[in-house]
Amino acid sequence: MKLVVLGGGESGVGTAILGKQKGFEVFLSDAGSIKEHYKNVLNGQGIEWEENQHSVDRILQADVVMKSPGIPDKVQIVKDLLSKGVKVISEIEFAFPFAKNISIGITGSNGKTTTTLLTHHVLKQAGLDIGIAGNIGDSYAQQIAENPDRAYVLELSSFQLDGIENYKPHIAIITNLSPDHLDRYNYEYQNYIDAKFRITMNQTEEDYLIYDADDVEIQKWLKNNKTKAQLVPFSLTQVLEQGAFLKDNNIIAMIKEENVTIPTNEIAIEGKHNVKNAMAATLVAQMMRVRKQTIRESLSNFDGVPHRLEKVNRVNKVLYINDSKATNVNATYFALESVNAPTIWIVGGVDKGNDYDELMSFVNEKVKAIICLGLDNEKIKQAFSSVVDVMLETASMKDAVSLASKMAEQGDTVLLSPCCASFDLFKSYEDRGDQFKEEVNKL
Repeated sequence: MKLVVLGGGESGVGTAILGKQKGFEVFLSDAGSIKEHYKNVLNGQGIEWEENQHSVDRILQADVVMKSPGIPDKVQIVKDLLSKGVKVISEIEFAFPFAKNISIGITGSNGKTTTTLLTHHVLKQAGLDIGIAGNIGDSYAQQIAENPDRAYVLELSSFQLDGIENYKPHIAIITNLSPDHLDRYNYEYQNYIDAKFRITMNQTEEDYLIYDADDVEIQKWLKNNKTKAQLVPFSLTQVLEQGAFLKDNNIIAMIKEENVTIPTNEIAIEGKHNVKNAMAATLVAQMMRVRKQTIRESLSNFDGVPHRLEKVNRVNKVLYINDSKATNVNATYFALESVNAPTIWIVGGVDKGNDYDELMSFVNEKVKAIICLGLDNEKIKQAFSSVVDVMLETASMKDAVSLASKMAEQGDTVLLSPCCASFDLFKSYEDRGDQFKEEVNKL
């Protein structure tokens, strides 16, 4: 069997390793350059690879192709493969049949990284043999090659879910839905929603789907579509018979007569959205039979996620917050909702089809100045110039932080929450966040 891997990053190299272990004839091809570290791994495993090109004839001879999540379906080589009837799948789909234990799959527009890390943290503290993969950490495929008996918590993007056929998580979580990556879905929000719900398409009556019952789009999808999974909702506004809800500032999580109570003020990470993330993690822990005391302790000693509402420093009584991971409007909505001080907001980057209207009330109420950090800031300027008096443009993090520190007064917050992808000025959202932290710590 010939396996061709498109893309020489974490998921591509992991798939190549697993494929080789399982007896496939493996060839890896990347249209760009491959990092030195990955080349060394491939050479060490005796896996053939190429970079800065695609040998089309050879690729088209594949029996199965694993496409890295960053490669869109519109790319010519993918179109050619599909028209020839070659199966093109994601790393998750390729690795899943070789896993000997369950996976917990987590998706959503926002909160999925926090929920994934939090769920993994709780289960690990309970002493379970549990790995973490997907959009985060080491590749799922490589970990299955090394530890097939482990259970895994997987953070799954819509792109990874686009490439599944048989993958089935025992427990699936959909944290929420808001327009994101619409450039990859022909600017059709419904296509993106349907991609997220692929997480439950193969689930059976023995599996569970945990979801946000306050989310209009999730409710709508569940009304109009069927899943066989047992539905387990969580909510901040309704009292539920099964699932998790709020009562007198306590999370009450109920699964089949078993309930656990957690005071919200004991949760280490702040904000309403993190109460929801904690609800989802608690429900998983209950299904995995974790002791109540362990769940409570784990939620109270969890550190949070780098680049997500990360308090960097206080300088001259001004708080600097790094929320570089906020690459869409909904994520920035949570950030602005959670700050309680006059705010200088650093925003901008590559717009993925954003509608800024839902931020208006927070911007009007809390934002005293906007610093645009992107190559094209027109849309942001048009959206907010009527409600914010001070709007400045900059094309480097150094200038953005310097301007913010000059404008900020005691008691203010400087918030980097870009709403956009980072690729115009930075390598990644991590690079953008790291540069922000570096500049703040120089002040």
